[in-house]
Amino acid sequence: MSVPKKVVLGFSGGLDTTYCVKYLSEDKGYEVHSIIVNTGGFTEEELTHIEQHAYSLGVKTHTTVNAVTSYYDSIIKFLIYGNVLKNNTYPLSVSAERLSQALHIAEHAKKLNADAVAHGSTGAGNDQVRFDMIFHIMIPGTEIITPIRDLKLSREAEISYLKSKGVNMNFEKSMYSINKGLWGTSVGGKETLNSKGILPEEAWPTQVTASESREVKLHFEKGELTAVDGQLFEHPTTAIQYLQTIAGAYGLGRDIHVGDTIIGIKGRVGFEAAAPMVILKAHHALEKHVLTKWQLGWKDQLAQFYGNWLHEGQILDPVMRDIEAFLTHSQQNVTGDVFVQLLPYRFHIIGIESDFDLMNSKFGKYGEMNTGFTGEDVRGFSKIFGNQTSIWHKVNQS
Repeated sequence: MSVPKKVVLGFSGGLDTTYCVKYLSEDKGYEVHSIIVNTGGFTEEELTHIEQHAYSLGVKTHTTVNAVTSYYDSIIKFLIYGNVLKNNTYPLSVSAERLSQALHIAEHAKKLNADAVAHGSTGAGNDQVRFDMIFHIMIPGTEIITPIRDLKLSREAEISYLKSKGVNMNFEKSMYSINKGLWGTSVGGKETLNSKGILPEEAWPTQVTASESREVKLHFEKGELTAVDGQLFEHPTTAIQYLQTIAGAYGLGRDIHVGDTIIGIKGRVGFEAAAPMVILKAHHALEKHVLTKWQLGWKDQLAQFYGNWLHEGQILDPVMRDIEAFLTHSQQNVTGDVFVQLLPYRFHIIGIESDFDLMNSKFGKYGEMNTGFTGEDVRGFSKIFGNQTSIWHKVNQS
C-alpha cells in the first residue's frame, strides 16, 4: 500500500473547513492534519469543542496554537505605533489575524513535512490571497488545496455532501457572520451586502449595558499600553482584553467599513472594536504632545502605507521590517497617562500627563505668552520664512 499524502488544513470547525476534512480524507485520500490558530477569538471551551469535532471527522492529528502574544508582538504593536485605521475607519481586525494564522499554518506544514496545505477560503474575498501568498513564500512548491474555491460550492451543496457522509452538526446559518479576535470583531449580514444599510442593535455581539459616564486612565510605556486605571499587566494583550471588558459595554468602536479588496471589488463589513479604537485614539493623543511636527508627519505617511500593505497580505515584504524599525524608534518618548471619558456609543480624550510633554508653559502658552522668544524674533522670522514666495510674486506680478 502507498503511504497517503499529508495535508495540513487550517481548521475553524465551521461548515467550510468541516467539508474540507471529509473531502480531503475520504474523497481524495489525504492524511489530514488540522490546525487552529487562536488570535484571541476563542475560549478554552470553544477550542476543546473544535478539537473534538476535528477528531470526530477523522483527522489524523489536531493542533491548537495560542498565538495571541505573538500576534500582538509581530503585528498589533505596530498598528498601535502607527495609529493605523484603514480608510480612516477600520483597525484591520480580520486582515491582521489572517496573516498571523497563515504564518503559523505554514510553519506547521514545514514541521510535519506535509505534501500539501489547505484552507477553506472562497473565491470572493481577501483571505484566499493572504493565505496563498504566504504559503507560496514560506513553503514554496507545497501544493495549495482550496476545495470551496475550486469546486465553486454553495452552502447548500456543502450541507448536502456532509449529510451524505453522516456528519451531525448544526447546519443552521446565523443571520450574521461573526469573526472575533484580539483586535476587534467583524460582523457581516444582509445590511452589509449593499451600499446602504446599518446593522441593527441586536446584530452587534457586545450589547450596551453601561449607561453612566466613566473616566479611565490608560498608561503607555514607549507606545505600549501597560496599565489601566493603575492596574499593571504583564503583557499588553491582557491590558487590551481588560479594557475591552470595560469599553465594550458602552457600545464603542462600532462602524461599517467600506474597503477596496485585494481582488479589485469593493465590500462593506461591520465591526466592533471598543478597546482598539480607544487605544488608538488615546495613543495618538499622547503622541501629539510628545513628538515633533515632522515625526508625526512622517509617521502618518509611513503608517498609512504599512496598513495598506498589511491589508494586502504583504507582511513578509522586507520594507515592512524597515517601517517597523522607524515606528519602534518613534516611540521612545511615548510614555505617559491618557485620560478618557467613556459614555454610551462615544468617548472623549480628556487630556494627557507625561514627563515628555512638549506643550510646556516654560516655553510659552499658545495664544497668550511667548516666553521663549520675542515679538522682534517673530517679525524677522516671518519675513525670512515667506521670502521665497514673496520673491516669486514680485517677479511674476507683471
